[in-house]
Amino acid sequence: MAYEKPWSSYESQLDQLIARGMVVTDRARALDYLERIGYYRLSGYWFAFRERSEACCPLDPGRFGKPRKVRVDRLALDVFKPGTCFQHAVELYVFDKKLRLLALDALERIEIALRVDIAHPLGEKDRFAYLNPDLFFPGFSKTLDKQSGLTRHHEWLAKHAGLIGRSKEDFIRHNREKYGLPLAIWVVCEIWDFGTLSTLFAGMREADQDAIASKYGIANGRLFASWLRSLNYLRNVCAHHSRLWNRNIVDQPKLPAAEELPWTAPFIDNAHRLARPFLLFCIARHLLDRINPTSSWGRRFQALLAEFPSQSGLSLEGMGMPAEDWASELWPKNDGQ
Repeated sequence: MAYEKPWSSYESQLDQLIARGMVVTDRARALDYLERIGYYRLSGYWFAFRERSEACCPLDPGRFGKPRKVRVDRLALDVFKPGTCFQHAVELYVFDKKLRLLALDALERIEIALRVDIAHPLGEKDRFAYLNPDLFFPGFSKTLDKQSGLTRHHEWLAKHAGLIGRSKEDFIRHNREKYGLPLAIWVVCEIWDFGTLSTLFAGMREADQDAIASKYGIANGRLFASWLRSLNYLRNVCAHHSRLWNRNIVDQPKLPAAEELPWTAPFIDNAHRLARPFLLFCIARHLLDRINPTSSWGRRFQALLAEFPSQSGLSLEGMGMPAEDWASELWPKNDGQ
């Protein structure tokens, strides 16, 4: 299919938005935002302000007929809701940027703690434990993929080797020159990223997973592994500066029974909240409270939620946040760093 959408100047982009019903109170400032941020990126933030059609069942674009699986939807139209302002989308963009930065702050602390959680007990068993397939469960270290003929451990080791090959860290060079390869797990874990860590944790024996998960008040290590996978997804979204606030979380984390963790109750059996990023922020808060009980991160998160541009007519339900302010009652306030 030929791509027929033409190039458009900043002036034309803004004129099109105005023609579709968007209010622009400061044209020069709006043009500046389009030049610095870009129409396409900002469109993700004004999408929520577009009018919707009546309930309908879209045709299958491949067959131009009724789809095999009927799904009732409300299509986004090319006109904006009355009162939609260009500045509303910009304010939502700024809020989302702060949200991503706060998420990265939490994920850095979790990632560093997780390196120690994994490397220290495995290193006691074997200095080069990450190379030893007997220290992982067979489905990870011994079951061959029918297409590639490799195990998931083989694939993990290939990524690990790439991280070593690309590393410019002085401590990696020093250890290679002084001790040679392979590097001890307590050394090399410092260049593992969140994805590498979460994948290795998912391949560990159940008893080892449970032991680490128990430090965070979680009895089931497999459930904890799903948390790490979802947090890695969150990290990738934030690291690539992608829209976060109302994003669909594809790889949703598993939750224990509400009796085990009371704060999970508003999410259980609620598909919308399970699929939105607020849950991942709550998980990060839970982990940080156990890494550093005096951390101020939770207080800063709640303060940021108060900055949400509600004058736009949108709400934090887009993040999957319950309408009631239950979080402040479950998590004590503190003044740590």
